[in-house]
Amino acid sequence: MAEHDVIDLLVAQHGRIRDLFDEVEQAPPDKVEAAFARLTRMLSMHETAEEEIVHPYARRKLDNGPGVVADRLREESLTRRLLQDLHHDGVDHPRFWDRLAELRAAVTAHARGEERYEFARLRARTTPVERRAMGAALRAAEGLATIRPHAGAESATRNLLVGTPRAVAERARDAIRRALGRS
Repeated sequence: MAEHDVIDLLVAQHGRIRDLFDEVEQAPPDKVEAAFARLTRMLSMHETAEEEIVHPYARRKLDNGPGVVADRLREESLTRRLLQDLHHDGVDHPRFWDRLAELRAAVTAHARGEERYEFARLRARTTPVERRAMGAALRAAEGLATIRPHAGAESATRNLLVGTPRAVAERARDAIRRALGRS
């Protein structure tokens, strides 16, 4: 059951994100770009799925849910902007490593806030059946999420209306580039 519980899935993803930061930081120079692309994809998909599934549910289910979610969305907006800047400038930018450290600190603080203020309270206020249903919905949302950060995508409605077509286009473009032997 644990692998299908939305909270367990998200906490495991937080661990995977930490591992991906380590991977980028430890990668040889010729592998940094690929490692950073994996980190970017994971962060983008993870946050989109949370914004579509977890935050709307928390907003309705938790005492002060709107306040808890608003705090998480502010954190996500900051991390999204940092990630966009890093992605835009590329791994060869002179400040890449300093900005990556800043992103890591922001993502770590955000994950701690989610786990402490949102996930723990959701676990206490939901049934295992609800969390499994949310876990299935989260997996589906990840399949439709964008794979790169985009400004202003902090709402479930915007993610569904704009993000899904954008995600299809991004995946198609990446497949074409791979077929042509480009990164």
